[in-house]
Amino acid sequence: MHEFIELVFRTDRIRFFVNSKDLKINPEMNLIAKVERGEDIGKVMNCAVSDDELERQYQDGKIEKILRIATHEDEKQFLAVQRKEIEAKKKFVELEAKYAFSMKLLDAIYQLDGNKLTFFFSAEGRIDFREFVRELASEFKTRIELHQTSGREDARRLGGLGICGKPYCCVSFLKKFNQVTIQMAKDQNLLSNLSKVSGPCGRLLCCLHYEENFYQERLDDFPELGKRINYDGKEMFVDKNDYYNNRINLVSEDRERVIISLKEFNQISKK
Repeated sequence: MHEFIELVFRTDRIRFFVNSKDLKINPEMNLIAKVERGEDIGKVMNCAVSDDELERQYQDGKIEKILRIATHEDEKQFLAVQRKEIEAKKKFVELEAKYAFSMKLLDAIYQLDGNKLTFFFSAEGRIDFREFVRELASEFKTRIELHQTSGREDARRLGGLGICGKPYCCVSFLKKFNQVTIQMAKDQNLLSNLSKVSGPCGRLLCCLHYEENFYQERLDDFPELGKRINYDGKEMFVDKNDYYNNRINLVSEDRERVIISLKEFNQISKK
């Protein structure tokens, strides 16, 4: 079985390639890989991935090869491409001003060999930009792709610091966006203030996904929210579960609050 190299490209596209030349590859290294329309530069995310499905794709000719480790000439070409991208963004804004729709340009990314130019933009709703694409293709004389981004993609592309004080997970290490749901916030007692568990992208924080398995495992040990018990001669109901400290927060109809241990709650419930 082959070992595959996982690369991330500047467009945030992640793909696997085979190291057919047995190149000595390290993490974070820049490699030149064969892509659909020529050659592009990507950064190594994983040096050695073995997977039956990837092997089948390779046998079917669906996985391309690593061509070489990026050379000094490749790095010079990369710098030249970045200078071209600055001019491309200026021209994009000039051309877009002639059209009725409104879009905010976020970035322009050339493929290393110049065979493709991708513009990333945000806009309200869907836009019919077919005529605009044709004009861009005529102007730049290359294949044009327009990619309308989501709030999460915008956050990844622009970067920043999260409420934890660290760079966004999607910028620093998160390869793919996980599905984060309201149910996760409910499981973790965070429904009371959704603004505090929403990121700058306007979506629920990705980190809610990280601890969900822990909360799912503990749910069976704790009572459902709203369950009523008789405590110290007064009817009270479960207002909050403290999964880390094994405690139950109870509240009565007149808003009196009591915190008891999970063990004590179970003993009361059995009476």
